[in-house]
Amino acid sequence: MAELPFRDRKDAGARLAEVLATMQIEPGAVVLGLPRGGIPVGYEIARGLNLQLDFLNIRKLGVPWQPEVAMGAVGEDGIPHLDSDLVRSLAITSEQIKRVRDRELNVIRERKKGYRGYAPTADLQARQVILVDDGIATGATMDLAIEMVRNAGARSLILAIPAGPEGTTEKYGDMVDHCICLQGPADFNYVGQFYRNFDAVTDEEVCELLRASFQALNRGAS
Repeated sequence: MAELPFRDRKDAGARLAEVLATMQIEPGAVVLGLPRGGIPVGYEIARGLNLQLDFLNIRKLGVPWQPEVAMGAVGEDGIPHLDSDLVRSLAITSEQIKRVRDRELNVIRERKKGYRGYAPTADLQARQVILVDDGIATGATMDLAIEMVRNAGARSLILAIPAGPEGTTEKYGDMVDHCICLQGPADFNYVGQFYRNFDAVTDEEVCELLRASFQALNRGAS
């Protein structure tokens, strides 16, 4: 089998950090990772560039009978952002949407309770933001993440991802100030195909990385 691009999420984050180091990144920029897979990637970027690491609490809304297919996404405000064409074509009912949303909101609330003690909420107003995940498939959660960051008043927004479908850079290049996508082949099937190790990230790992990043940044500031 041909050598895969990334050993693991840590390797992917380190490679993104190398690219970002060649750009004009502001000292006060903040790295926002999408839980859970985006946190190990974001940690390496924050560590490499000595930046604050935080998380954006978003969940994909999966089609009720095929959860891996995104019909939208939801954040802490509980408002579902839906792919209306997909919802209409599949005749997904409002009650089905509500059930999926409520289930994902429970996860969001648990993550907020579990993670927030390790990463104080970053104020994004007038700051440069680096938005990170371990890859993009449908883009449902990333689309909402970009909207949330813009609404929070970020001055500029860089999207940094290891892998996505062909055309990812062009699509998001119109939505953010700069888009970095290290792998965007025509034969994209799923994010995990780009990693030798794509084991699930646990809540415990997320908390440890958030804690380590916060402590390292504070040591550097003292």
